[in-house]
Amino acid sequence: MKLTTRLQLSAMMFFQYFIWGAFFPPMGIYMEEILGPDAKEAIGDTFANVWIGAIISPFFVGMVADRYFSAQKVLGVFNLAIAGILYWISQCNDVSQFKTGILIWSILFMPTMALSNSVAFHQTTDKSKDFPTLRVLGTIGWIVAGFVVSGYIKDRMLFLIPAIVAFGMGIFSFFLPDTPASKTGKASLWQILGLDALVLLKDRSYLTFFIGSVLVCIPLSFYYSYTGTFLDKMGVEGITMKMGFLGQGSEVIFMLLMPLFFIRLGVKKMLLAGMVAWVLRYLFFRFGIEGGHWLIYIGLVLHGICYDFFFVTGQIYTDQKASESIKSAAQGLITFATYGVGLTIGSKLSGLVANHYANDTAAGYDWASLWLVPAAIAGAVLLLFALVFRENKSKA
Repeated sequence: MKLTTRLQLSAMMFFQYFIWGAFFPPMGIYMEEILGPDAKEAIGDTFANVWIGAIISPFFVGMVADRYFSAQKVLGVFNLAIAGILYWISQCNDVSQFKTGILIWSILFMPTMALSNSVAFHQTTDKSKDFPTLRVLGTIGWIVAGFVVSGYIKDRMLFLIPAIVAFGMGIFSFFLPDTPASKTGKASLWQILGLDALVLLKDRSYLTFFIGSVLVCIPLSFYYSYTGTFLDKMGVEGITMKMGFLGQGSEVIFMLLMPLFFIRLGVKKMLLAGMVAWVLRYLFFRFGIEGGHWLIYIGLVLHGICYDFFFVTGQIYTDQKASESIKSAAQGLITFATYGVGLTIGSKLSGLVANHYANDTAAGYDWASLWLVPAAIAGAVLLLFALVFRENKSKA
């Protein structure tokens, strides 16, 4: 890979995740502060709206990126639209309007996850080696975003800053390396919508991975929806900086080490290690309530293993399994499973669980009981996946 191409793709990943990381971790805190007391019961539903776009994204990607337009051009158009909706969200004063704005943002943003992956994979040869070194810049972008917005988590600048970055990303995307449509000729509606990637599910190993991805994202949603609020109630200062430095900082380290882990562990052991880390993370949160912030911080550090060993491994595994004609749609499919179905279900469930354990104390929730729920779910999925999944390297 040429140096100029690597720099372009690295910048793409940096801005891609900066936009999301700027407002996402402290969004629950922002809602309670800016939108009033009614926002507390709406946090779970709002985070669920974040993931609905991921359910729709495979259709966007399959319709435009695999067949009609270059992926980088579609990425540019979507980011310009994202800039507009983030500005609108920053002006919302009503919970219902805010939830609607987040839903529209999700529908626009989630397809860009698969598109940026597709652009990056198209330019790489040794994907298990090259992709993590590109994707790590996304994590760095998330960390930098946390530092940039650290003083604005209860201010409308929380959304204005990523709006500005999204506008710049939109312009920049048109100058990325060309990732042309890989299909030509007549197509059925099934193919246009990107549903031909469903052929991957005929492979038993990939079907097991797909179902496991959906299930394991249910406990993950508890982390996304309530960790920021939890840290705030525990009296932790500099929340976005600590979540970025400890959580995403460890993600950087483990992502850079991923090529070595791939050689030694393989796909199945990588996925299982990520699941084990999720169980431990919630247990550290639970016992950190009485044991001190240092246990909570260890839970944050485990995010690197949680995310890299499952999500990034899953993206590489998906690219390995997909034939050239469905690679963009295949990335949309795994986005559908994880950020879409799994996290939508999980966010709805986390909202119900959190509302069940909500109270009128200064802590706001019975956190000890709340964190045991995702720990138990993650443990059950870990056991099921360990027993059922068998790695198969053939392409679909």
